[in-house]
Amino acid sequence: MPPAVELISPRSPRVSAARRLARRNFRGKERLFLAEGPQAVREAAGHADTLVELFATVDAAERYADILGEAHAAGARVHLADEDVIADISTTVTPQGLVGICRFLDTPFEDILKARPRLVAVLANVRDPGNAGTVLRCADAAGAEAVVLTDASVDLYNPKAVRASVGSLFHLPVAIGVPVEEAVAGLKDAGVRILAADGAGTDDLDDELDNGTMGGPTAWVFGNEAWGLPEETRALADAVVRVPIHGKAESLNLATAAAVCLYASARAQRASGGCRSVTES
Repeated sequence: MPPAVELISPRSPRVSAARRLARRNFRGKERLFLAEGPQAVREAAGHADTLVELFATVDAAERYADILGEAHAAGARVHLADEDVIADISTTVTPQGLVGICRFLDTPFEDILKARPRLVAVLANVRDPGNAGTVLRCADAAGAEAVVLTDASVDLYNPKAVRASVGSLFHLPVAIGVPVEEAVAGLKDAGVRILAADGAGTDDLDDELDNGTMGGPTAWVFGNEAWGLPEETRALADAVVRVPIHGKAESLNLATAAAVCLYASARAQRASGGCRSVTES
């Protein structure tokens, strides 16, 4: 538990600075973003040199004393704040009493390629922050080793994207602002097979699995929620794969389709010797 501190004033410059991070231009200028709620703050505190500052209500400070202790141990400044102050900083309708300020933690695309990943999710023109965060969470759960957001995709540090990732943002490398052509070319040079997920794909996911073609290093490219992947992006892929619809549903939403595809690759890779980086023994 951190040393005793007084309630921070609503007029404090620290509160004003935190409030501004709800806006993308300020996040980019300061290279800081908001992490809200106990799960995100706990993950941030455990991620080296990430959590800078923490605001907590008195009730949350008592309920999550362990998290405040971790934040203090990580070197973060800890402030007690009235609920109105937390509500002013927070971007949620019902704040959970903890709001952290974190340093940007995206990874250069070149570093991801050097690690020789076996499973990657590439988000091309994904604009909805909730979808982006959920796909990141699915990639983390499936054992993917990296996520790439192309230059036309949503801001990784949008508060909705951070919340939707439920802490997964702190678990795996994420590259941002990479042109899709550069992402595909770099991954291919690293020996990664590129699969474009598209409902009108010529290849069926079940057939890919049955044919044993999914055991090697793979990157899935997922497109925009409304219009999917443009023809020029599909043309970059080694195969355009559809998730089969066995029932009467018209289609799957982006996050659900991503989960199906990533888990299919994870299963195939485990059967082929394990979903681990090729640089690991």
